[in-house]
Amino acid sequence: MATTVSGAHSSTVAIQATNDDAAASKLSCVKKGYIKDDYVHFFVRRPVRRSPIINRGYFARWAVLRRLLLQFLEPKCYSSESIHMKKQILSLGAGFDTTYFQLVEEGITPYLYVELDFKEVTSKKTALIEHHAQLKEKLGAEATICKEKGEVLGDHYKLLPVDLRDIGQLDSVMALAQLDSSLPTFIIAECVLIYLDPNSTCSIVRWASKAFSTAIFFVYEQIHPDDPFGEQMMKNLESRGCPLLSLHATPTLLAKEKLFLDQGWQRAVAWDMLKVYNEFIETQEKRRIERLELFDEFEEWYMMQEHYCVAYAINDANGIFIDFGFSENQTMASPSQESQHYESMV
Repeated sequence: MATTVSGAHSSTVAIQATNDDAAASKLSCVKKGYIKDDYVHFFVRRPVRRSPIINRGYFARWAVLRRLLLQFLEPKCYSSESIHMKKQILSLGAGFDTTYFQLVEEGITPYLYVELDFKEVTSKKTALIEHHAQLKEKLGAEATICKEKGEVLGDHYKLLPVDLRDIGQLDSVMALAQLDSSLPTFIIAECVLIYLDPNSTCSIVRWASKAFSTAIFFVYEQIHPDDPFGEQMMKNLESRGCPLLSLHATPTLLAKEKLFLDQGWQRAVAWDMLKVYNEFIETQEKRRIERLELFDEFEEWYMMQEHYCVAYAINDANGIFIDFGFSENQTMASPSQESQHYESMV
């Protein structure tokens, strides 16, 4: 099955191949010591060693999502009491992501963790989970696994097949997964919506806003398609059969924010990844990872990180996300300052 919009053609097989690339990049980061993940190697058939700039970029992607997830999951303090409320995570186009298994390992899983993707992907993931005891044991004894359907149904973890472009399927899956629309929900879409046509992207964002009154919608994806770097980025992905069908509809940070606000979300924030790396990722973590490999690709690093962004939208019916997200009081270091800092670390 494929999506066709204004002559653009996007192969779901090619898009699914980007999932394999992401898993391989994560494993490369693990092997070099950037991040800890004891489960990603189960999902990578052929390990590859990524370049330092790819490793650092993937680390930044992982680190910003992890920090925001931990903000979401931490107990809320009201007066002198720390309140542990039930929370849920919904991962759209989850691919071979291993966040759930790592959260179980760390003892900080939410009440419910739901992953959705094409059946071709969920069937492969289901088979791998059933094959590896280290994964299967994390599901709980009550969990049922069906490789034919590409489904895992546990009390606290669900893996289900769906075409995200079919909003009716999303409603059905929400019921099957027993997602509670009243619970605080963290929705993840890493390099997912950008591959869909703009109408589908808007429909999914609007559906999520209506479905969850207390929620965070996290997006990691590309921006700036019209400058030379962005044009080459677009050509590279088009040559692989997976054009960024929604990028021209949301080419800037302001456009990302507007997408969410226009579809019913109360607040939205978008930062490019250079700003995220410089201002949001913890300084001690940056110092640690900057010692791992010789790094001299600063000009390309700046360009690459300026062409990726994080955007998140908030619905806060219960008033629990007042302090969530990026700080507005941080100041951005200049590229020359950052370059001097990096050079002092290698």
